[in-house]
Amino acid sequence: MQDKAIVLANREYRTANGKVAHGLIRGSDRFQVTAVVDPLAAGHDAGELLDGRHRNIPVVASVEEALSAGNDRPKWCVLGVAPHGGRFNEELHAAALRALEAGLNLVSGLHDWAGSDPVLSRAARENHVRIIDLRRPPPTEELHFWSGEVGNVAIPRIAVLGMDCAIGKRTTSRILVQGLRDRGHRAEMIYTGQTGWLQGGRYGFIFDATPNDYVSGELEHAILRCAHELGPDVMLLEGQSSLRNPSGPCGAEFLLSGAADAVVLQHDPARSHFDGLESRGYRLPTVEDEIALIRHYGVETIAVTLHGSPENAVVANERTRLRETLDIPVVSPLDEPVDPVLVAIETRMANKTSA
Repeated sequence: MQDKAIVLANREYRTANGKVAHGLIRGSDRFQVTAVVDPLAAGHDAGELLDGRHRNIPVVASVEEALSAGNDRPKWCVLGVAPHGGRFNEELHAAALRALEAGLNLVSGLHDWAGSDPVLSRAARENHVRIIDLRRPPPTEELHFWSGEVGNVAIPRIAVLGMDCAIGKRTTSRILVQGLRDRGHRAEMIYTGQTGWLQGGRYGFIFDATPNDYVSGELEHAILRCAHELGPDVMLLEGQSSLRNPSGPCGAEFLLSGAADAVVLQHDPARSHFDGLESRGYRLPTVEDEIALIRHYGVETIAVTLHGSPENAVVANERTRLRETLDIPVVSPLDEPVDPVLVAIETRMANKTSA
């Protein structure tokens, strides 16, 4: 059963830094969101602001308003922002404190651990509520080294990688998992970020809360556990950051340690530089060059998925160009059917089964 929760997205809901909130608004098996707190977007429906779909989730200006927004009082407050550096700012800290003082449990995905903050931890104790820090690493005795056993798992694995961070990899992964299920396949996503857990993911780990020596092993362990407990027809591995993002390169782990059979590559045609590094001149590579790099790892890219609506001329033009130059599906998952991508995944599944 979903617990009711409010989401703090203070001044970030209409930005890429609000992606945690966006994921929860799009759907969660763990929490039912009753209100979003963001004074800059107050007075609107959170779904309509996100993608034009009314979801009856109000955006309000304060924690106090959020607590009075629904009929049933929520039990949880989720920090719904993922700012660069993952740090508290004064306004977000104050809102989190008000939530704790109001008797709400707090879930934080920031690198600043709320449970180690003296003010927040004292408020939690005094009000008999919990703080969950999703980016607090587990004890090392609970972590796993890579063993190579993943090579014995015959279940196809599709890595959803991206050209950059905050580009829609998780959302695309969820859409593809649901699409595969609708076509009769038992599909599971291996989540690797905080929002995947918040949305109710059963198998995975939080990549950037894991000591580097254990990242490959934790990815392998999630795959092995999913294979052993469910034995799905296919797994989708949620990527993080990108292979070439200089502030946090990531992706080789999914190709090598996770032994991905193929890649779906997420791309934002409107983005020319790595997110947050525009002033430093770090330009994104072309999609073709990224596909070539992935091929050097020995893995084929079987589809390109686009962040952004085809109604945007930049997105539409890039979609047309890529469809003409690449012999693979190119679709915008939030705005058009993903059936061509699903067929490409099914083909890869059939090829692995017959191999």
